[in-house]
Amino acid sequence: MFKIYNTISNKLEDFVPLDKSKVRMYVCGPTVYDRVHLGNGRNVVIFDVLFRLLRFIYGEKNVIYARNITDVDDKIIDAAITKNIEERALAEQMMDFFHQDCEYLNCLKPTFEPRVTEGIPEIIDIIQRIIDNGHAYINDGNVMFSVESFKDYGKLSNRKIEKNKQNIRIGEKDYKVNQDDFLLWKKTEKGISWDSPWGRGRPGWHIECSAMSNKYLGKDFDIHGGGVDLKFPHHENEIAQSEAKYHNHLAKYWLHVGRLDLQGEKMSKSLGNVIFVKDLESKKDGMILRSLILFSPYRSIISYSAELKEQYAKEYDKWQRAYKQALYTLQYNDIKGSMINESEINKFKEFMDDDFNVQNVLTLITDIVKEINVYTRSKDYDNLLLEVNTFKKILDVLGINLFIEEMNEEQLKCYKDWQDARTNKDFAKADIYRAKLLEWNIL
Repeated sequence: MFKIYNTISNKLEDFVPLDKSKVRMYVCGPTVYDRVHLGNGRNVVIFDVLFRLLRFIYGEKNVIYARNITDVDDKIIDAAITKNIEERALAEQMMDFFHQDCEYLNCLKPTFEPRVTEGIPEIIDIIQRIIDNGHAYINDGNVMFSVESFKDYGKLSNRKIEKNKQNIRIGEKDYKVNQDDFLLWKKTEKGISWDSPWGRGRPGWHIECSAMSNKYLGKDFDIHGGGVDLKFPHHENEIAQSEAKYHNHLAKYWLHVGRLDLQGEKMSKSLGNVIFVKDLESKKDGMILRSLILFSPYRSIISYSAELKEQYAKEYDKWQRAYKQALYTLQYNDIKGSMINESEINKFKEFMDDDFNVQNVLTLITDIVKEINVYTRSKDYDNLLLEVNTFKKILDVLGINLFIEEMNEEQLKCYKDWQDARTNKDFAKADIYRAKLLEWNIL
């Protein structure tokens, strides 16, 4: 059974979906004011793998994945002013870049990708219900959530209200009853704003996710995920808001992904020490980064460095070489079939079911690659086909693309001619064919 580390209980738990025919997952997406850096990319990759794994376990049609886009925010407004561009135009541009970066990392599109600006009526409705239930108050057009009205506040982060005095956003203190209260609706004339029962303004950050998860997944669902930095206050506040409206738990399981640091220091746009996904040199680099992220324990900090990247680049090259040679060997000998090594697939499932035991998965992949090389050299084509299919199946679930396809007719003919020339020791012709194969990146 799939086991997952639930950060609200701080223990490993069996994953039992609320409805096996409809597994539902919500992940906090980007605030689109700048490009995606490698730290942001880690969250995207981990939850993409979880999405793929859940589809592998429960079937593609039985998993719903919602990931929001925050397209209205102070950061977007400030960045638009700095760049001298209209706020909506900047958000659209950065959202397009985000999707390009996701494609670069070979991430699937979520089932739903709602934008905040498309959900204002739902947000206003939820805020009004929270007010009606006695958990929020209005002060000069600002709507604040009263944390003292919610007795379970702090249950995710294990923080007590009186210990959170330092968590104050500049400019909010004057209209708070308690310093820990947080915004549901912000009165503002700066940037995009909407009419509401409390005056013109825009939603607070936390309420946006509560509204969007409810709209697309219902008032309770299976998994809520995000980076560990969102655990408090964002996810804590989401729980408070949602329970204040519905009097029920928001998500059954909470997953938080560790940071990706740069040589031991937190990667942050505000600190200026970021590497953007767009700065990777090729799609192959995207897969090397994905492998680096994938095969590091997801709850731990990754300290990114050129040396660590090179380590995974070497592993990726080994996989690529072995798969390429095996695939072309099978094609040359016209060996086809879809059988897989069920024992190895079961091992893969067992390791992934154990809260992503990626170290064992990496060892399994290494062993399969060794077997592929042995069977290629020994011309044991039946076992080679079995291992190649198994290898490809595992990589598909992990979302690792080796960028190797079967040869087309022209390439296959040239490959056969090259092999025949070598067999006949016609090295002059073999060199001609070999040059073409090198040009096509077949060899």
